[in-house]
Amino acid sequence: MEKGGYDFGMVGLGVMGSNLLLNMADHGYAVAGFDLNEEKAKKFEASGQQGQKLKGVNTLQDLVDCLDKPRKIMMLVPAGKAVDSVINQLKPLLDNGDIIIDGGNSHYTDTIERINRLKDSGVHFMGVGISGGEEGARRGPSIMPGGDKEAYKVVGPILEAVSAKVHGEPCVGYLGNDAAGHYVKMVHNGIEYSIMQLISECYDLMKHGLGLSNPQLSEVFGRWNSGEMESFLLEITAEIFKKKDPQTGGFLIDYISDRAGAKGTGKWTSQSGLDLPMPVPNIDVAVMARNLSGLLEERKEAAPLYGTREQRIALEEENLESLIKDSLHFATLISYVQGLAMITAASHELNMEIPLEDVVKVWRGGCIIRAASLEVFAGIYHKQPGLKNLMLDKDFAGVLEEKLPAIKKVVSLAAGNNYPTPGLMAALCYFNAYRRSYLPTNLVQAQRDFFGAHTYERVDRDGIFHTEW
Repeated sequence: MEKGGYDFGMVGLGVMGSNLLLNMADHGYAVAGFDLNEEKAKKFEASGQQGQKLKGVNTLQDLVDCLDKPRKIMMLVPAGKAVDSVINQLKPLLDNGDIIIDGGNSHYTDTIERINRLKDSGVHFMGVGISGGEEGARRGPSIMPGGDKEAYKVVGPILEAVSAKVHGEPCVGYLGNDAAGHYVKMVHNGIEYSIMQLISECYDLMKHGLGLSNPQLSEVFGRWNSGEMESFLLEITAEIFKKKDPQTGGFLIDYISDRAGAKGTGKWTSQSGLDLPMPVPNIDVAVMARNLSGLLEERKEAAPLYGTREQRIALEEENLESLIKDSLHFATLISYVQGLAMITAASHELNMEIPLEDVVKVWRGGCIIRAASLEVFAGIYHKQPGLKNLMLDKDFAGVLEEKLPAIKKVVSLAAGNNYPTPGLMAALCYFNAYRRSYLPTNLVQAQRDFFGAHTYERVDRDGIFHTEW
């Protein structure tokens, strides 16, 4: 077995792992991949182009032996026990200064525990979020590294080379201490949940409320994917409505079950928001909506009981489409507002020192939630790096107020015509609550004190008070 000669190693040669290594090979790096499946390892080694240096191995010892020091090894394996298993097997094979990178969707609390476990071992450990799917891994993903800063100095040039580029800038950057990388990726996925839910609600309103056909829906979403609303999720939505089903000849979208799947990162974001606490209601309702979609048999039983049917909305097509467009834009912006406010709070609470300007720059290309709005956010955070919430920026407030009449109208129409639009409603409620200087929760405080002597504060004097009601 040859010693050294390879720049980067990968544990896991699934689509993501092999594509990321091939991306590195395209940029001149010699790469090696480990997989227990011998066929996968052989297939990977044979997939390189002339002049590229690729190696597939079937033991971790062989992977370690073929890497130059300090060894740089990324894991792309399922989150949880598999990550700990690989770390435990790698650790005795490595030397001081070697680097282990978890590139999967690990929960940030697990990443913190692993960092603490390895901090005195001499082996560096980093949690790195990667977004963009298999195509992103191959052509340029968004990469969110956090943790060991010294380790990032070593692996940074490789990650920068393979990442997506926007205006010539790599969509990667050191995002903070400890589990910052995985925390940012978790919130990225929560925002992704939210925006997907919002788009599906707008689809429902236009398909059933307006009676638009699939080709018309494709045209509408394609038209919306420009200017201030340009985004990857709108782009792929327009393409989805074009796809024909080879088995039936109809449009594929009409044959896909509405029982939505989930891998848990949206739920983690919602849970973390509750723990901070920092309200992220759009992410909460997106998780809820997927859970509700899973009650398929119950929904089928309930539909005839209540005489449920989709009904047309009595408004001219052009006017309603315009209102829905502005509502989607408003609610999408609010989704980013909530997620970024959550990162800001967590950065302080967990001492992660996450630079918000760098986060939104990293998200501009390669990732699932890339959108034109992120350029605007980057400018805001550049001017106000300590901003707690985007809604506190004067210019951004003007954009929201411009779209506000539309979402008020659409939410009203949706409720009046029995369309479930929890995402649009959550965005409007969050906006209305955040801009109020005084909320009716003073009554909640009075109730808590009445039945549980939980005390309350007053608006006219300092201190903690209790009343014998």
